[in-house]
Amino acid sequence: MRRLISAFLCLFFLPLTSAVHSATLIPAVPKVQAKGYLLIDFHSGQVLAEKNADMRLEPASLTKILSAYVVDYELAQGNIHLDDEVVISKKAWRMPGSRMFVEVGKKVSVEDLLKGVIIQSGNDATVALAEHVAGSEEAFASLMNQHAAKLGMTNSHFVNATGLPHKEHYTTARDLATLAQALIRDFPGNYALHGEKEFTFNGIKQYNRNKLLWRNKYVDGIKTGHTEAAGYCLVASMARDGMRLISVVLGARSEEARTAETQKLLTYGFRFFETHRLYAANEPLTTARIWKGETEELPLGLAEDLYITIPRGQYKKLKANMSIDKRIIAPVHAGQAFGTVNVSLDGTQYAQRDLVSLTEVAEGGLFGNLVDEVRLMFE
Repeated sequence: MRRLISAFLCLFFLPLTSAVHSATLIPAVPKVQAKGYLLIDFHSGQVLAEKNADMRLEPASLTKILSAYVVDYELAQGNIHLDDEVVISKKAWRMPGSRMFVEVGKKVSVEDLLKGVIIQSGNDATVALAEHVAGSEEAFASLMNQHAAKLGMTNSHFVNATGLPHKEHYTTARDLATLAQALIRDFPGNYALHGEKEFTFNGIKQYNRNKLLWRNKYVDGIKTGHTEAAGYCLVASMARDGMRLISVVLGARSEEARTAETQKLLTYGFRFFETHRLYAANEPLTTARIWKGETEELPLGLAEDLYITIPRGQYKKLKANMSIDKRIIAPVHAGQAFGTVNVSLDGTQYAQRDLVSLTEVAEGGLFGNLVDEVRLMFE
């Protein structure tokens, strides 16, 4: 059995701020001219708009988001370093499509190659990095698929590092949003490169193809893509006033269209929704009675910060309650779940998270255990 703590008591912990008292009217999602799209909040993961989000589509150069993620991971692990010098192979030099213009046999640093991948979308730079990390592009693609699986990209498969067309090379808008979240969350330092507007290498200046970097000062990434089969694609991220949204647009009809449709989605999200952090991780939300332990009180909280994204002006209408296990018996380990926190708005559940033990509690002494055993008989 579990006991319920009322919404009033639970909401005591909500960081109440000033809010608009009148409700904001939410219009229908704007029509987006693309094969598939998705708009989510970065912190809460709440989906704000979607169409064909799970349809398998060609990602074109959006593939390089995952390639950059794998390189960032290898850098973080110390397996490679930014100042490593990479000898450019004939395969990398001969790559078709967008290029950084590296020269065969020359040495180029990992740092410059990473900029070439992210800012210039260079296929040559991408293959050079793939070979440096894994020995071959094929082996690198295997790493890409392993990382994709760990991130929960359940509907994706990659056969190359660049996004050149292949019938077995595909992803979805939802998987790309998951990847974008991971990129920003796991490697915030290197993520800044995705907001760089230009890069000069070998005397050639090239510009980032993400036009939103010039048109919207709050947009700081992430990547464009285009092939004839994939159409024009763009994964973008925009942060303003403590809120960050991620949009994915796949299969737009033109370079200008992918920019306009992405801006349309971002404007909709920021205009009509707001994100709040309700509870911080590892901070006590309540205490529970623990039996047969060294102490009688067990602090309970959340393992991760709890964010929710709701329509603007609705914050004061949130309702929350905690359901806690009635009988908690020592020993208890930190991180064990003993209940849930539930947050709802107008009868719709927005979040449910486990209430976990924030400390360890060892088993108490013999006398105390006997006393608690007797007490439990009358509970």
